[in-house]
Amino acid sequence: MGLKECEIKLDSPINTYYAGQTVNGTVTYTFDSPKKVRGIKIKFLGEAKTEWTESESVRNEQTGKTEEQRKEVTGNEEYYQISYYLLGSVNASETELPAGAHSFPFTCALPQQLPSSFEGEFGYVRYTIKVTLDRPWKFDQDTKMAFTVISPVDLNMMEKAREPFKLEMEKTFCCWCCASQPLSVIVNVPVTGYVSGQSIPIVAEIDNQSNVDLEKVKFQFRKHTAFHTTSPRMTKKDVKSIGELALGPFNKGEQRTIRQSLEIPPLPASNMMNCGIIDLHYDLFVVCEVSGMHTNLDGVIPITIGTIPLKDYTPQPPSGQQSIDISMMPTQPVSPETSGGAVGWNMGDNSLYPNIPLPTFSEADFHATTIRDKNDTEHTRLMGNQNTFAPRYPVYTYQPTAPTMD
Repeated sequence: MGLKECEIKLDSPINTYYAGQTVNGTVTYTFDSPKKVRGIKIKFLGEAKTEWTESESVRNEQTGKTEEQRKEVTGNEEYYQISYYLLGSVNASETELPAGAHSFPFTCALPQQLPSSFEGEFGYVRYTIKVTLDRPWKFDQDTKMAFTVISPVDLNMMEKAREPFKLEMEKTFCCWCCASQPLSVIVNVPVTGYVSGQSIPIVAEIDNQSNVDLEKVKFQFRKHTAFHTTSPRMTKKDVKSIGELALGPFNKGEQRTIRQSLEIPPLPASNMMNCGIIDLHYDLFVVCEVSGMHTNLDGVIPITIGTIPLKDYTPQPPSGQQSIDISMMPTQPVSPETSGGAVGWNMGDNSLYPNIPLPTFSEADFHATTIRDKNDTEHTRLMGNQNTFAPRYPVYTYQPTAPTMD
């Protein structure tokens, strides 16, 4: 058999890094008998891809009929590709590795300007490592893994993220020739910028002076993704509800103020900076469903998701919450001046926002069904349980104490 196992182990226990950080690790091959190889090659790849199938009408010249044909449309961006040999070279003579374990260290400095890892139904931003056992006169044996890259988004640097938002909706209802008194719904949020792990505090003021019952007020926290292809140029938009709640009913003549919140799960940050073929934004969609045949009211509150929370939010771990093991976390950003000229990450430097705790990193709900692509073969092994893969995103285990809404 020869090759018994190949393990790629990174220095981050959760396989998560920030753009600009250095990935270090070890490849360990275990053989149950001597193995002849030309070399061992490692490849680091960062790329974005979009892909789906479109239908088009095509006239059949022989029959004169119009037929539906399906074609694949794609988009691609490559952010970096780094390859080198850990053992041997492309022109090296063969080497025999004895039975047992053989380890080879590796390193790769990530570029500073990278988009965050993302997995979606019609595209992804993905970072992978592939090691290849280059064997003379035989097929190569590949082992592949994916890891997460986070591009920091500091909400404190975004003026609009710190601002409150008031959504005002009002409607009168006609019955024959008479118009009713208005139904008024006002929804307030204290800020529009949040991070995963926080909740969006919602205050809804309902004043139903109309002659129509307000059956419910529904809040949907939505993720909007636009996937773009380059061959040919096309766009597919996808809207998913991340969380929702409903309040009501509110009868004719009723006035009430409701306070609720929507929790934010692990999510990629807004905008997908540095990616040109995937766009991402979030909003809070509010729908007022009224009785009868009348038209509903609706409105939208823009929401920005970042990776660094607003500094006015202070930590309040929920009761029973275990302490954070910071040894399992990627380190926090430092400036080029304090890192020898390269953007690095220093666990001990949080002087910029001393009241912000370190996050944990949790997997997103959406998983890639596989990290295999068209460059992989039947002989490509996937590390661990990476037939599926989900990026990890920073999650802050506290709730906001400021600003508040009175």
